[in-house]
Amino acid sequence: MEDLLWLWWLIGALGLGVVEMMTVDFTFLMLSVGALAATGAAALHAPWWVTIIVFAVVSIVMLATVRPLLLRFLKVKADTRPISGAAALVGRSAEAITVIDERGGRAKIGGDVWTARIEGEGVVPAGTELVVIAIDGATAVVAPMYEEG
Repeated sequence: MEDLLWLWWLIGALGLGVVEMMTVDFTFLMLSVGALAATGAAALHAPWWVTIIVFAVVSIVMLATVRPLLLRFLKVKADTRPISGAAALVGRSAEAITVIDERGGRAKIGGDVWTARIEGEGVVPAGTELVVIAIDGATAVVAPMYEEG
């Protein structure tokens, strides 16, 4: 049994690695590293109780130091995700290509021509500078851009 102790620790490390792949929480990864350390101790013919101590100490150190660093490094914050697609157009300037009212029209936004409608009631003549207020499906909701002064 003592001769195959390293194999049992290795199987345990692989099993913990599989569980980690399903949870992606880095807890089982740290335990897997502890089991790999115990595998090394068992391969050096350490007694079974020493391998358990090596497993416990390495796992605790990994959980206390490496796991928080990994979580902090890899954590994606909701407010740091880049805005892409149509949502990135909100707040951009546009130019009316045709007359735009609450029913529709055409506006040029960043080199692309979009179907557009005015926010609220009113009519915007062609050539008017606009700002994109929202994107409603494939239609840009726009408002006239007024300069202060």
